[in-house]
Amino acid sequence: MVIEILKLIFYSTLIVLIAKYILVNTLRKIAENLKLKANIIGNIAGYATSIPELLTVSISSFSGLINASVFNILSSNIINFAQYIFSIGINKNIKILNNKAIKLDIVLVIFTIIIPIILLRIETYNNIILVPIFIILAIIFIKINSKYHRKHLKNIENKILEREEKQEKEERKNNKRTYIYILLLLISGILLYFVGNKLGEVLENISKYFNISETIIGIMLGFITSIPELITFIESQKHYKTNNENQILGVVEATNNLFTSNILNLFIIQTIGIIIYVYIHL
Repeated sequence: MVIEILKLIFYSTLIVLIAKYILVNTLRKIAENLKLKANIIGNIAGYATSIPELLTVSISSFSGLINASVFNILSSNIINFAQYIFSIGINKNIKILNNKAIKLDIVLVIFTIIIPIILLRIETYNNIILVPIFIILAIIFIKINSKYHRKHLKNIENKILEREEKQEKEERKNNKRTYIYILLLLISGILLYFVGNKLGEVLENISKYFNISETIIGIMLGFITSIPELITFIESQKHYKTNNENQILGVVEATNNLFTSNILNLFIIQTIGIIIYVYIHL
């Protein structure tokens, strides 16, 4: 069992290293080459950092551990939010949270925590009727996010990007580099997928050995699968730290990362988990 615990530490560390040195750096290079806006970068980061949750929830549901998958999503969303607030605090960006679009995103994120709690209370988290409801809610939340970003952040982002474009000259090699970076992004996703798979197996072995409940398994998975988000939250704000005017872009990027991760976790990944569980075990 000591070997399994060592594996747990090893795979958890590997997730951190992949997220920090491959995922984050690659996202930044793609953004610079394609001149992507901060909210788009955040969305891409949200998709990439949700890969571990997709894997662990799918495996848990396939194994019949629906409770573990639900607590995985709930704990991931809570931890993501806590990590986001922590990253905002250590980067001294609290004042930027007054922006209306960012405030709204935070409210929507809080709903991604409240909804699974309610479902756990009424014990309907494995009902197939939740699938269309979750899909509709995902569309609504994304539409609201997009509308408020256009209304309250578009002008700010455009002014900053225009100023940066005047200071920089386009390189002809950018397109070729972008393809390489996209390939690296896919590789980082695949690596996270396989490491997450091994991590899930280790946790299952540990849970059987120590007779740990599904709830605890889910929470443990939530902590581990939220590691990539913590790194991207902190690094996105560090990137814009050198220029006070640009700091809002770091917060926008981190906020959209949080929003996209939590929306995917609850409305898309949990839906996949429900479908797997219902069609295999019911």
